[in-house]
Amino acid sequence: MFDRRQLLLATVAAVSTPAALAHAEAPSNADAALDGLFDRFMQEGLQQRPENATQLGLDKGDLAPLKSRLSDESAAGRAARKALNAGQLARMKAVDRSGLSPAGQVNYDTILYTRDSAARIFAFDFGGSSYGPSPYAISQLTGAYQSVPDFLDTKHKIDAAADADAYLLRLQAFAGQLDDNTEQLRHDAGLGVVPPDFLLDTTLAQMSAGRKPADQATVVTSLIKRAAAKGLGDRYGRDATRIYGEKVGPALDRQIAAVKALRERATHDAGCWKFKGGDDFYRAALHSTTTTDMTPEEVHQLGLDQGKAILARLEPLLAKQGLTQGTVGERIRHLYDDKSQFYPNTDAGKAALIAYCNGKLDAIRLRLPQAFKRLPPYKYEVRPVPPAIDAGAPLAYSQGPAIDGSRPGLVYFNLHDTAEWPRWNLPSTVFHEGLPGHQLEGGLALSDKSLPLIRKTTGFSAYAEGWALYAEQLADELGMYEDDPLGRIGWLKAQLFRCGRCVVDTGIHHMRWSREQAIAYLTALDGDAVGSTTREVERYCATPAQACSYKIGHTVWTSLRAKAEAELGSKYDIKDFHEAGLSCGRVPLDVLSSVIGRYIDARKAM
Repeated sequence: MFDRRQLLLATVAAVSTPAALAHAEAPSNADAALDGLFDRFMQEGLQQRPENATQLGLDKGDLAPLKSRLSDESAAGRAARKALNAGQLARMKAVDRSGLSPAGQVNYDTILYTRDSAARIFAFDFGGSSYGPSPYAISQLTGAYQSVPDFLDTKHKIDAAADADAYLLRLQAFAGQLDDNTEQLRHDAGLGVVPPDFLLDTTLAQMSAGRKPADQATVVTSLIKRAAAKGLGDRYGRDATRIYGEKVGPALDRQIAAVKALRERATHDAGCWKFKGGDDFYRAALHSTTTTDMTPEEVHQLGLDQGKAILARLEPLLAKQGLTQGTVGERIRHLYDDKSQFYPNTDAGKAALIAYCNGKLDAIRLRLPQAFKRLPPYKYEVRPVPPAIDAGAPLAYSQGPAIDGSRPGLVYFNLHDTAEWPRWNLPSTVFHEGLPGHQLEGGLALSDKSLPLIRKTTGFSAYAEGWALYAEQLADELGMYEDDPLGRIGWLKAQLFRCGRCVVDTGIHHMRWSREQAIAYLTALDGDAVGSTTREVERYCATPAQACSYKIGHTVWTSLRAKAEAELGSKYDIKDFHEAGLSCGRVPLDVLSSVIGRYIDARKAM
């Protein structure tokens, strides 16, 4: 991690709460100048990534023209993003940090980190992004072919004719993005950066499933349905059908042909090590996603050590269920034999599963005041991953709400096969992706009026995923498993799984493990279904290092809480600890450590 300066938070005698600690000193003139710089950064970023304006509900007023655009994925567009990042980094380094207030210093350190980390990734002239940096412009998780249809369907609102007109312009831009991705694929292949054969097989399967006739394509049917609902007539359906037939469909065909040609030269090697600069890319990705300088060897060992401790906790719980023979993974595997724990792999079964998860979300919402001083003002719900992309999508993931609350926060479950989701595995995932996990942490950041917009919308995988993993633990402490012993096993199994991710991700990309070796390790470790384990391993192959951020972040969160409990004694309050860690917004882990350290010092002095 690049050198971090000590954070100087508010004068101890002047504060009474962690939130006051963060803002005890009035913002300085330097703070105002920094906020102005951040506003310019935010506007510059939205111009280059118009999708973010829509995601955040900001594509209106002066920013309304952004609703008609998608990102420029051409070589020129990528070069422009690299240049913008370099320019913003230079402007950040020109700021005199010493003149900032304590809160201003937190903001400064956080945004400086993002630009420095991005510069390390931009140094590699290949790849794309999904849940983190990816060496591959097109894969089962990267590329416009799999992201834009869902974006247009679920994020691009249509309330009036102008919205439908903007949709049509974006549909045309989608064809351009597809061709730009295809050119990047060829460029990267010229550098020897080629996805492994098994990733390309999944990618082609998804592309083929998505390459439908215009009257069945989501990007067309979504507009037809929503335009009709608003009484906008059938012109938009006709125009969308024409654009798809003349531009989008042919661009998809060209991309499918390019991927098929690349598949002929792909190898089965799974890790980044196989191409020039791959080792350096992996280390840069590890730094970016974990916000630490941990080496691959250190991450690997952390996974092994913490996995051993969790296995010991699972032993007696499984024994109480009558499971005493075999490894922990083998015994967990036996839990899958109880068919009553599964929903049918039918539309009705999937709807019942989603309803169960929404019930868990509602239930824990009532207990959150026991641990938090503030709760986000947004609505949240669980939905299934769109079937068109569920073959390659992760098992579950979260998407935040619009800042203005016009769209709820969403938790997606991959229901490609409900056999991968025993009932005892569902609650911990709801708590991780929903409340008190990603949606609570992210919702508090989005609704915090003291944070600059750029801070509200900047995320760190280690902070956010570490918090979400900690949230699974907190759900247990709030009593969500009191009458659900299998659910508690499911939670600890999920913890064990995240330990396995550290082992497997570093194994694939640094220690040259094969895909099959990684699948075998994870399956033996926690007894998961081979299908879900395979998708997870292939996710790590496409987005190196991101999977390591969960357990590393969780380790930091729990160690900081243990430090606060030990040093504060009777002055410790879990609500205050959570407020301190969440009111600073999303930050790199060393900034979080500094914030909690200052909070502890302040409480001691009271």
